[in-house]
Amino acid sequence: MKSTTRIQLSIMMFLEFFIWGGWFVTLGTFLGTNLQADGAKIGDVFSTQSWGAIIAPFIIGLIADRYFNAEKILGVLHILGAGLMYMMYSSDNVTVFYPYALGYMILYMPTLALVNSVSFNQMKDPEKEFSIIRVFGTLGWIVAGLLISYLFHWDSQENTAKGLLKNTFLLSGAAALVLGLYSFTLPKTPPAKSTGEKVSIGQILGLDALKLLKDKNFLIFFIASILICIPLAFYYQNANSFLSNVGMSNPTGKMTIGQASEVLFLLALPVFFSKFGFKKTILVGMLAWALRYVLFAFGNAGDLSFMLILGIALHGICYDFFFVSGQIYTNSKAGEKYKSAAQGLITLATYGVGMLIGFKVAGLITDSYKTADGFDYKMIWLIPAAIAAAVFVLFAVSFRDEKK
Repeated sequence: MKSTTRIQLSIMMFLEFFIWGGWFVTLGTFLGTNLQADGAKIGDVFSTQSWGAIIAPFIIGLIADRYFNAEKILGVLHILGAGLMYMMYSSDNVTVFYPYALGYMILYMPTLALVNSVSFNQMKDPEKEFSIIRVFGTLGWIVAGLLISYLFHWDSQENTAKGLLKNTFLLSGAAALVLGLYSFTLPKTPPAKSTGEKVSIGQILGLDALKLLKDKNFLIFFIASILICIPLAFYYQNANSFLSNVGMSNPTGKMTIGQASEVLFLLALPVFFSKFGFKKTILVGMLAWALRYVLFAFGNAGDLSFMLILGIALHGICYDFFFVSGQIYTNSKAGEKYKSAAQGLITLATYGVGMLIGFKVAGLITDSYKTADGFDYKMIWLIPAAIAAAVFVLFAVSFRDEKK
């Protein structure tokens, strides 16, 4: 790959995840503090990500892969998304905010696949080249969080109370507009040549891979993948507002420790995976979810602040050891014919169905433990810790280790 192309793709990936990290991390805090939304309504807004993930395959499978260049669709979706970001910035109540958020996520989630398509199309050896490009996405997410906390200070308790947190939508919207226009300068990524065969809805959603569920081990992994997304939703929905409410300074900036950890553990994953195998790797990931929530439950922003920082830092193990190792496992079980379908099915199960259930549960639990003084965060975190521990036990007992 040419160095100029590598730079182009790196900038694209940086902006793609800068946009997401620039508003999604602080969303729960904004909705609860500035729009006075309760836990259930906050859960509904967060679930727009799941609806976007469910609808995304239709946009990619029916439009992008068949009729138009990927970079052009990427540009159009981000430009439209920038407009919806401005409408979210202008919304003064959650009822008005929700449809804009839903529309935005339906447009944004397909772009996650499109940036990959544009990247892979330029690579001779994706296994070696892609990770170098993808790491710029994580850097984009980190930079967005650092800007919000340490440059603009929008997430300080004082500025949050003033309503300045809504500026995150302007920040992400501006980045979306830049990426939208920039996308038209990216290397051309034409649609795959038609073979003349009709593509079914089942193929688009990855449902052809359902036959893999006949394998007991894969079925257990599939169920565990859905269930583990319930505690995952608690982190996305509550972590930033929790850290802010307990008095931690620069919470959004400090949450980027999780992304830095993700990079480090992604590098360590192949070694751990080859030495200990899939079952032990994924069990460590599940255990990390339970441990991080226990740390959140008993930590504080004072003398026990190290527990909160450690809980954030565990994100690398939580995400990489479960989700990335799960993608590797799925790839190995699917075989050549069903690789794409199997990955689509797991994405639909986790970011679609699993997170949809998770955000609903997280919203109801958060409302249940609202008190006159705020929230009983100990219980709000211990419940997902217990769910993660239960999934750990289920998987440990039911999944048969495979030497292959």
